[in-house]
Amino acid sequence: MSDQLRPRASLRTAVVWEVLKDALDRTSKAAGRDALDVLDTGGGTGNFAVPAARLGHHVTVVDPSPNALFALERRAAEAGVADRVRGVQGDILGLFDVVERGGFDAVLCHGVLEYVDDPAEGVRNAVAALRPSGALSLLAAGLGGAVLARALAGHFTEARQALTDPAGRWGEGDPVPRRFTAEQLAELVSGAGLEVGAVHGVRVFADLVPGVLVDTEPGAVDALLKLEAAVAELPAFHSVATQLHVLGEKRP
Repeated sequence: MSDQLRPRASLRTAVVWEVLKDALDRTSKAAGRDALDVLDTGGGTGNFAVPAARLGHHVTVVDPSPNALFALERRAAEAGVADRVRGVQGDILGLFDVVERGGFDAVLCHGVLEYVDDPAEGVRNAVAALRPSGALSLLAAGLGGAVLARALAGHFTEARQALTDPAGRWGEGDPVPRRFTAEQLAELVSGAGLEVGAVHGVRVFADLVPGVLVDTEPGAVDALLKLEAAVAELPAFHSVATQLHVLGEKRP
């Protein structure tokens, strides 16, 4: 796909999708089934649910927004996977009001922990929804990325505020209620009884590079995607990533 046709959104999702796709393949082999039952908490309009359904998996999306679920339904229909995607209104803290415990081979929890009152309970619920040998894909806002972004924008006091604030917020106008370090997310996953399989830094450079450069420089999108993939697993870059991805695996 050319740079002109490749959506800029791929810069935000490519690393996570590749890790998730590999995890689904491993889980499918371990379960002895081509089609897995996948739960996407906070899955919104289906950025990951629809591609997972295209692979043949059955995906349940739990999201509090009726508008997002309506868009999900339309998107799944346009992709020809409406029969494999189900939307349910709810949230991760009330997860078992709408889905069953232990009913899923994989659980996605992307962009959720930043907004819940009790992130540890959210992770415990996600883990409780897994079957034995299931996998958890956890994606949340990174502290270091926010500090770096504020500093590069010249907001040095806000950068220092984010660095010292218990929730990682840079001020009253900060739209993100909470941010995490890689160590904090790994502790949440291991504390809920999973083995931490891998940690990845996401959007290490993508949010810092001027959009005009990516959009106009030939080959820039592909080159930036390859750079993001190259640094994603390097711990040195986790501390400056906009988002952090942790893969947890449940052992029988």
